[in-house]
Amino acid sequence: MNPLPRLVIAAPSSGSGKTTVATGLMAAFAERGLEVSPHKVGPDYIDPGYHALATGRPGRNLDAYICGPERVAPLFAHGARGADLAVVEGVMGLFDGATGFGELASTAHVAKLLRAPVVLVVDGSSQSRSVAALVHGFASWDPEVRLAGVILNKVGSERHEELMREALDHSGVPVLGALRREQSVGTPSRHLGLVPVAERRQDAVEAVRRLAGQVRRSCDLDALLALARSAPWLPDSPWEPEAEVTRAARRPRIAVASGAAFTFSYAEHTELLEAAGAEVVPFDPLRDEGLPDGVGALVVGGGFPEVYTPELSANEPLRKAVADLAASGAPVAAECAGLLYLSRSLDGRPMCGVLDAEARMTERLTLGYREAVAVRDNVLAPAGTRVRGHEFHRTVCEPGSGPNPAWGVVHPRRLAEGFAEGNVHASYLHVHWAGAPLIAQRLVERALR
Repeated sequence: MNPLPRLVIAAPSSGSGKTTVATGLMAAFAERGLEVSPHKVGPDYIDPGYHALATGRPGRNLDAYICGPERVAPLFAHGARGADLAVVEGVMGLFDGATGFGELASTAHVAKLLRAPVVLVVDGSSQSRSVAALVHGFASWDPEVRLAGVILNKVGSERHEELMREALDHSGVPVLGALRREQSVGTPSRHLGLVPVAERRQDAVEAVRRLAGQVRRSCDLDALLALARSAPWLPDSPWEPEAEVTRAARRPRIAVASGAAFTFSYAEHTELLEAAGAEVVPFDPLRDEGLPDGVGALVVGGGFPEVYTPELSANEPLRKAVADLAASGAPVAAECAGLLYLSRSLDGRPMCGVLDAEARMTERLTLGYREAVAVRDNVLAPAGTRVRGHEFHRTVCEPGSGPNPAWGVVHPRRLAEGFAEGNVHASYLHVHWAGAPLIAQRLVERALR
């Protein structure tokens, strides 16, 4: 592909302000009339929602652990088609990758795969001259990472900014912006991070507008754009969903849960299902009392059903329709929130009753990468299929697996997980189908039976 202007927005650690700066930059450049392609390193579902709001394009994830390093640049090129600029928000600290795998899936790793310049967002709230030592360390740690600029965040005053700029004068890394502490642009958080856009759309629109204004006032957009345009040619061809699957002769309808309770999904899933021949039909379990007409399969992804348990439980007609579809033998694929929705109950309130299991909220956060294998043939994968994914929840499902588990987890510890009963596949494991496209093809094929 031709050189695409691109920037990676990184930080020394979580909580430094990457999302604030990245989303603000996306929105500020979009206000200038640029077509901005938004990306997020790692498996996060929530930040891409704000990115999409800022740019008008789908937020795309780049995860070298789940999808493989070889797919990162092609997926980036696919998502950035037709864009004037791509902004990639990093994950955690710049060099923090998958535990036990070195740099794999870190922001630095993805920046190297994309040959992209890195801008470091530094929380300056508790330092002044020390910022120079911090930036020097990050700039020199890995010579293959081009740390090309700094944006100071949470700056307390004009004098505070002056002290940090003076300290950085001789670092060789230019300061490209300095954002003051502004509580008014904050975004509310909850037990799994920011509150998703779908739950606060009007407020989120205003928050993104304010972020754009703050970044526009505080950052050198011309210098940042010039830096993005210095990125070299990227030789990788775009990822093509049509090349990953075989198109079915007939076109089944596949219902996909959406709305505020089920916001966790990757754009590539729909693209793969459509490439395999399916008509994808979204529905909202909070509003719709029945499944779309003529559906031959159902996908219920992740989200926050625990926030909407009373409403989901009260929608008895839809719960019955889901149970009837599963009983008919139609394929049903559920991840995390979908697992909870298919259980008998969630926090004591009736759910769909497809699975012989009870779910409840807990105080414990389960978070991390997983590697798993299909123990036996099931609706999504032949026996022996190995996948990588992640878990991200504060719930438990009891029992944690059925007589026929969905997956045998092999990393970071061995256990049976989830349910694969008939044509139902339900699990806590989030899998990015671009890393395992056979899942989409197999689901479409089963929907035609």
